[in-house]
Amino acid sequence: MKELKDRILNEGKVLPGDIIKLDGFLNHKVDCQFMQRIADEFATIFDIESVDILLTAEASGIALTAVCAAKWGKPMIYAKKAKSDNIEGGLYQSEIYSYTYKKHVTQIVSKEWLKAGQRVLILDDFMANGEAVRGLTDLVAQAGADLEGIGIAVEKGFQGGGARLRDAGFNYHALAVIEKAAPGHIEFREE
Repeated sequence: MKELKDRILNEGKVLPGDIIKLDGFLNHKVDCQFMQRIADEFATIFDIESVDILLTAEASGIALTAVCAAKWGKPMIYAKKAKSDNIEGGLYQSEIYSYTYKKHVTQIVSKEWLKAGQRVLILDDFMANGEAVRGLTDLVAQAGADLEGIGIAVEKGFQGGGARLRDAGFNYHALAVIEKAAPGHIEFREE
């Protein structure tokens, strides 16, 4: 997606530890009109009519997924990182290692909201090592739901998460794949 790549080049920063900071439009300050254009792009890739529910991970994937859900008229859920008192009944849970927070976390989804036979589209803002999405695919499998696809706005291709999903045969697509990143320099994978 050219507009996304342009914004990454113009507004993104590469921080130590291979962190790519896009918090001016994607995951802290959110440009909702731009997110709608990302939703339009995903709709050219995935069969949105065949999707029953959207799934993402807490927290930075919520904004993108909520905009997509509103645009497409679909419900969404997100995997929480901790059980709160307002979650009743059984839970699906998956242990992952968070690249951003450098620790193990447990993703949880209530069995009330993710059910067998539902057709699920996973969306997220970033893909690094792929642990968050691996955990989400595990939650979908535990529920007996059908995974229709995985859509990522920005993939850090040099960290291998997207490659593992492609190699595993998932219907996986990233709108911008960063091949190399260094302070002052971002290079995209040729499509």
